[in-house]
Amino acid sequence: MAGKFFGRLVEGLSKTRKTIATGFNTVFSSFTSIDEDFYEEIEEMLIMSDMGVMTTENIIDDLRNEVEYNHISDPDECREILKNNIAKQMDLGENAFDFENKKSVVLVIGVNGVGKTTSIGKLACQLKNDKKKVLMAACDTFRAGASEQLKEWAKRSDTDIISGADGADPGSVLFDAIQSAKSKNTDVLICDTAGRLHNKKNLMAELAKLNRIIEKEYGDVHRENFIVLDATTGQNALAQAKEFKECADITGVILTKMDGTAKGGIAVAVQAELGIPVKYIGIGESIEDLQKFDSNDFVEALFAE
Repeated sequence: MAGKFFGRLVEGLSKTRKTIATGFNTVFSSFTSIDEDFYEEIEEMLIMSDMGVMTTENIIDDLRNEVEYNHISDPDECREILKNNIAKQMDLGENAFDFENKKSVVLVIGVNGVGKTTSIGKLACQLKNDKKKVLMAACDTFRAGASEQLKEWAKRSDTDIISGADGADPGSVLFDAIQSAKSKNTDVLICDTAGRLHNKKNLMAELAKLNRIIEKEYGDVHRENFIVLDATTGQNALAQAKEFKECADITGVILTKMDGTAKGGIAVAVQAELGIPVKYIGIGESIEDLQKFDSNDFVEALFAE
């Protein structure tokens, strides 16, 4: 990652870094040997950052094994091992951003208030800056003002948008957007969806309908389903992801408001516990503050002095 962007990442993660880096520095400087108390202190730091119990146990188990295998006795030598073990929990794989270079439809889901529409706008801006032909579809016709908010982002990014009236059938908006995307040879079609319907059954039915329309009208297109989560809600974000995962094949997470939380470890928990890669993180208000996720850069930023 370029220095400028890494600097923004370090700054954006400042609240979480104070929790993690400061806590670990205290632990490493307080212990002269590696014992159960040392492991317990590390474990507490990880849980306090919202990495989750299961993820924390995996990280601690790996640390114990490496300490034993390499006959390590100096606590300070555990610092790099710990960083590597955290990064290992968040491996995106090689194909995380393939959708950028294929004809793609990206459905964006998530509850109201997490920054879903804003994230779509920022993503559209970035893709446009990369010379991609982008089209937005305002398929969240249930929330008053959602369509207008997306239209405002379309203006800012000079991106085409297909929308309908409030309360219109989301399926018809998506159908029109697909026809437009095909006729204009669009690279990426990004679709906003309803944040929450009356119950899980309604949500599943709505998402299933949208999926059927894509399969019927645009069957050979590359598919992505991104869920937007608010990092400041911590473990509640994890619960939301689990709920939506029952309704849709989620391929990636956009984690917003990372700059507003001291518990950014949720980024690790989401990937480690659900097997869903965090693809973007929001670390501020500007368009550039929606950044592609890189596990090594993330961990380096967390531990940066």
